[in-house]
Amino acid sequence: MKLLLTGSSGWLGRFLAPQLRAAGHEVVGLDIAPGADTQVVGSVADRALVSDLVADGVEAIVHGGALHKPDIARYPKQAFIDTNITGTLNLLEAAARAGHDRFVFTSTTSLMVSDRVRADASTEAFWMDEEFYDGPPRNIYGVTKQAAEGLCRLFAEEHAINIAILRTGRFFPEDDDTDRALAGENMKANEFLNRRLSAADAARAHVVALDGVLGQGCETFVLSAPPPFARTETAELARDARAVIARHFPDAADLYAARGWQLPATITRVYDPAKAQRLLGFSCETSFASVLDALRGERDLPFDHDPAYLPPKEIA
Repeated sequence: MKLLLTGSSGWLGRFLAPQLRAAGHEVVGLDIAPGADTQVVGSVADRALVSDLVADGVEAIVHGGALHKPDIARYPKQAFIDTNITGTLNLLEAAARAGHDRFVFTSTTSLMVSDRVRADASTEAFWMDEEFYDGPPRNIYGVTKQAAEGLCRLFAEEHAINIAILRTGRFFPEDDDTDRALAGENMKANEFLNRRLSAADAARAHVVALDGVLGQGCETFVLSAPPPFARTETAELARDARAVIARHFPDAADLYAARGWQLPATITRVYDPAKAQRLLGFSCETSFASVLDALRGERDLPFDHDPAYLPPKEIA
């Protein structure tokens, strides 16, 4: 199948383009920055460019291109609207004109994080599946991604396109741009308990969704490493996460201590990816258990960490 992949030079794109090709697809990469997997340098906000690319035999679109949360400090709000909303509209309109039967859209769990969730002040961990809602998103990134999701649902209904909306948890390689309480690798390892997945798993979910969404209409999926916790543990997670972790992983504290790391004292949100397993047959291969296995065997950690990473568009 000939695919248009947006965001092909970005962090997700560098994992996703090779996986799509390995699955037998011809990939046309579109990005505002040059890259090894980018054949066309341009913006999804350019309606004529998008229309011409899709009209040239493209059979489906995987839309991973976007401005992200760190870009809030770099770009005005209008740039988020142009890229994340107008760009998505341009792609959906082109897909509808071409009669596509599927569309994969990279969304984000960030749009589920309201100010109250962000405050981490709840007496019980928020269990965040696809039905979770706690008020409007807290920033322009979340607002524009929520609007783009709405466009996906509208086009799915009006044009009978099967659309997979993939709300990915964290998989960026750089350090957190707002929370530096822990070293980067330590923080990323902790996040596999409740809110992170590997970039390779994020890419594989898109490949699976491309066929898995057929016949499903428009469906939203939260993507994260499978949490080891039960919903009955949410109050204790917010009160004493280390006690809960010790029940599930008795040697975690010792493994962390040997590396000079800290386990989280509290966990106040848990992303639940069960729907993706149920409807797509997808689950992440890398988990918190994988991290501990690497620590036990003194092997490389099973996730990417690069504090110096910059998106290619910033380098360009």
